[in-house]
Amino acid sequence: MKNLFLPLLLATILIFSACKKDDPVIVDEEELITTLRYTLTPATGGSAIILSFQDLDGDGGNAPTITGGTLAANQTYSGTLELLNETESPAESITEEIMEEQEEHQFFFQSTISDLTVAYNDRDANGDPLGLSSTLTTGSAASGALTIVLRHEPNKSAAGVADGNIASAGGETDIEVTFPIDVQ
Repeated sequence: MKNLFLPLLLATILIFSACKKDDPVIVDEEELITTLRYTLTPATGGSAIILSFQDLDGDGGNAPTITGGTLAANQTYSGTLELLNETESPAESITEEIMEEQEEHQFFFQSTISDLTVAYNDRDANGDPLGLSSTLTTGSAASGALTIVLRHEPNKSAAGVADGNIASAGGETDIEVTFPIDVQ
């Protein structure tokens, strides 16, 4: 009987330690972003320019439709971003979800045009940049591209991130779109 007691005790300990109940992991699933619109309204008035990306079938399948724009030289534009999931009916506003989780998101703007700059006009609840609202400024005539990147859970306290430097931001890219731009 003594020979059975020790193995049974060890087996019982192993079984109960292996069956330890873990806390559930709540997964915040990445939302599908099918549409991104960057609306640029000239400070001097006039018609808005809308840079748009639309990919209704998501990754794979058909190529997205990307519409760039022609901007005036030496002009300031007020920019607003809108993101949607148009596979839902009615379309789901991803912009609203980004606002609700603003501390976990940041937009980054990168341009191959040296005289084109984008500055943040909005901040999250912690005072860090968000990017749904911005000011875009052009300089002299040029052609190139403007890339908009939405990062999920970037390190907003990393060096340069508050100024829009994506290099040290970390996090995961939710969407990245490159728009062709002409400044005339």
